[in-house]
Amino acid sequence: MKTVSTTNAPAAIGPYAQGIVVNNMFYSSGQIPLTASGELVEGDIEVQTHQVFENLKAVLAAAGSSLGQVVKTTVFMKDMNDFAIMNEVYASHFGEHKPARSAVEVARLPKDVKVEIEVIALVK
Repeated sequence: MKTVSTTNAPAAIGPYAQGIVVNNMFYSSGQIPLTASGELVEGDIEVQTHQVFENLKAVLAAAGSSLGQVVKTTVFMKDMNDFAIMNEVYASHFGEHKPARSAVEVARLPKDVKVEIEVIALVK
C-alpha cells in the first residue's frame, strides 16, 4: 500500500490519509469543500461541489491518476433537494466519462458542509 498525500488539497483532519493506492487502484477519502489551506468554502451546493472536485483532482494527480480514470464515486449530500445542481457540476467535471456512482442523503457531514465525494480510480 502507498499513502497519497498532497499539499494541493486539504490535509486530513483526522486519523486517515487523503488516499491510498493498492494494486494500481486509488481509493480516496471523502473530500469536502475545504481549500488546500483548510478554509471552509461557504456557499451553495454548486460552489461547494466545485471545490470538492478541485480537491479530488489534486489527490488524484498526487496518486498518478485523474478524473478520467475514476471507476466509482460516492456522493454524500446534506439535502437530496440539491441533487440536480450537484449533478450539473458533477457532469461538468467528468464530461463524457461516466463512472459508476452512488448518491445518498445523510443526516450530517463534517463541518456541516453540503456535499462530500469519494472516488475509486485506476492508476497507470
